[in-house]
Amino acid sequence: MEKIYRHFQPYLDGPDPRRVDVLDGVRALCVFLVGWYHIWQQGWLSPCFVVNGRVISLDFLLRSGYLWVDGLMLLSGLCLYLPYAAGSKDTAILPFYRRRLIRIVPSYLLCIVPLFILALAQGRYPDTRTALLDLFAHLTFTHTFFPASYQQTLLNGALWTLAVEMQFYLIFPFLARAFRRFPLCTWCLMTGAAFLYRFLVSPLPDTSMYINQLPAFLDVYANGFLTASVLVALQKKLGKSDRKIKLFFTVGFVLCVCQLVLIARGQAAENGYDHIRLGQLSRRFPLSVTLCCAVLCAAFGLPALRYLLGNPLMRVLSAVSFQFYIYHQLLAVQLKEWHFPPSLSDAPWMSGDYPWQVRYTLLCFILALAVAALVTYLFEKPIARRLRK
Repeated sequence: MEKIYRHFQPYLDGPDPRRVDVLDGVRALCVFLVGWYHIWQQGWLSPCFVVNGRVISLDFLLRSGYLWVDGLMLLSGLCLYLPYAAGSKDTAILPFYRRRLIRIVPSYLLCIVPLFILALAQGRYPDTRTALLDLFAHLTFTHTFFPASYQQTLLNGALWTLAVEMQFYLIFPFLARAFRRFPLCTWCLMTGAAFLYRFLVSPLPDTSMYINQLPAFLDVYANGFLTASVLVALQKKLGKSDRKIKLFFTVGFVLCVCQLVLIARGQAAENGYDHIRLGQLSRRFPLSVTLCCAVLCAAFGLPALRYLLGNPLMRVLSAVSFQFYIYHQLLAVQLKEWHFPPSLSDAPWMSGDYPWQVRYTLLCFILALAVAALVTYLFEKPIARRLRK
C-alpha cells in the first residue's frame, strides 16, 4: 500500500511548476492527432462507431487534425516560460540558445541530411539551384520563407514547424524578459501583432505561404506565457486545494473539451482550401485560449484526471513525441509507395478497402512509435547528454 500511495502522491498535491504532469498527456494527444491527420491523408480511414444503433463518426477530428499544431506551439511557449514565471534566475541568453540547439539540431540533421542525399541520388531535384536552396533554407531554418523549400520540399514537409520554433527561440529570451517585467503590455503587443498580421494576409488571393509564419503564432505563444504565469500563481494560492475546488476545475476541463470539439467540427466543415486556411486563421486565437483553460483546469483537477494525462505511459509518449512527429509522415508516405501492407487493389485507399485501411493505419502508428522510441533513446538522449558535457 505504501508503494501505491507514493505512486499516486504527486497527483494528490498541487502541480509542480518545475514539471507540470498533465502537459505530458496534452502534448502526446496533440502530436497523436496531428499524426493521425497525416496518416489519414494517405489511407483515408475515417473511424465510425455504432453505439445503441447510432453512428458516431470521428471524421471531423481527422479533417481538422492540423489544428493541433497550434497546441504544440502553445505548449512550447508555456514550457519555455515556466521557469521565468516561477522566478528562476537562470535566464542567460546564450545558455538558452545552446540548450535549444542541442535539443533540436542533431535530430533535425539526422532526418534531412539522408533525405537530401537520397533525393540527389534519385535525381528528384529539377536542377542544382533548387537542391541547394532547399538544403540551405532547411539548414538555416528559413524554409518557410520560400515556396520551393516549404510547399515543394523533398526534405519532409512536416518540418516547417521546426522552422517556426527556431525562429521563435531566437526572440524568446527578449520576449520572456519583457513579459516578466510588463506582462500585460507584452501580451497585448504580441497578440496585437498576430491579429494585425492575420488581418493583412487574410484578403490575399493565396494565403498558403502566410498562414504558418511566425507572426501568425505570436498570440498563441503569448497565451502560453500567460498560462504559465497563471499556473504558478494558482499553485501558490491554492496549494493542496480541497476536493470541491478540484471538482470545479475538472468540470471546467470537460467544458473546455466540449468547446474544443465544437472548434474542430467548425473547422472540419470548411469547404475549399481558401476557406480552410481562413478558418484556421480565425480559429487560432479561440483555440489557444480554450487549450490554455483546459491545461489550467487539468493541472488543478481531480487526481484521476491528472493521472489520466500525467501517468507513466503519457510520460513515455511525450518523451518520444518529437521523433514521432518528425518521422510519422515520412513513414506513412513510404509505406503507401511500397504498397505495404499488400492489397488486391492498386489504390486501396480509393477503392474503400476497409481491412487494408485498418492494417495500414495501425502499421503506420506502430512503426512510427517504434522508430521514434529507437531514435529517442539511442540517438537523441545520448547525443544530448554528451553535448551538455
